[in-house]
Amino acid sequence: MGRKLLEISYLGTNYCGWQVQPNGTTVQEILQNALEDVLKHRPDVTGCSRTDSGVHAKSFYCHFDTNVNIPNKGLVLGLNTKLPNDIAALNCYDVDDDFHARYDSDGKTYRYSFYCNEIKNPFFEGRTLWLKNTVDLSKANEYCNLLKGEHNFEAFSSINRTVENTVRTVYDCYTIKTKSGFDFYVTANGFLYNMVRIMVGTLLDFCNDKISVDTINNAFSSGERSLLGATAPPQGLYLEKVHYSKNFK
Repeated sequence: MGRKLLEISYLGTNYCGWQVQPNGTTVQEILQNALEDVLKHRPDVTGCSRTDSGVHAKSFYCHFDTNVNIPNKGLVLGLNTKLPNDIAALNCYDVDDDFHARYDSDGKTYRYSFYCNEIKNPFFEGRTLWLKNTVDLSKANEYCNLLKGEHNFEAFSSINRTVENTVRTVYDCYTIKTKSGFDFYVTANGFLYNMVRIMVGTLLDFCNDKISVDTINNAFSSGERSLLGATAPPQGLYLEKVHYSKNFK
């Protein structure tokens, strides 16, 4: 029995997130179905993260164990004949038997994309958040700088979080202008439930002068969720990159 690390990419529009659940179709379920078709057994698959319903992933990693001897490239090609068009297998690697897609990650980068125009664009539906007006990116990046470093992000998470330790380190955070609007990027050693979406909702309030620097600092010290902005919709959120210290071949 050997362990494989699989990199996939998916649009989350049609799925109730990554994690298998009884009341909806998930990416994990569809991937397991495809693996069963190719391997002729149904492996347990462990993901690097639990993305919410409607959230996308440019690069998502998961591991599984198999004793079927298929070359990694052949496994990728075989999976892509079984997977729907909104999920793609990108790469597959042999890893140590104790490697864990989630716990061996050094951090993750998320992106949230905005479409800024007074006229809506149906081709961005489900993939960006539509704003009729753009925001001041210099003010947005002032807000991003407040998030950098080690903080207690309790206020930036929902009550449905499943962990007690709410201290996280944000390594990088910034916004950049795009042809259709702007993107928000954040890299951290870990994320709490709804953390990025609350960051995004708070960014919009900060740029509209509804939330001040003092309010952000108060939220860090008090952990009070009500001080911050709304939880942004999931459709503009992408898991952009998972960071590992090990190079895979």
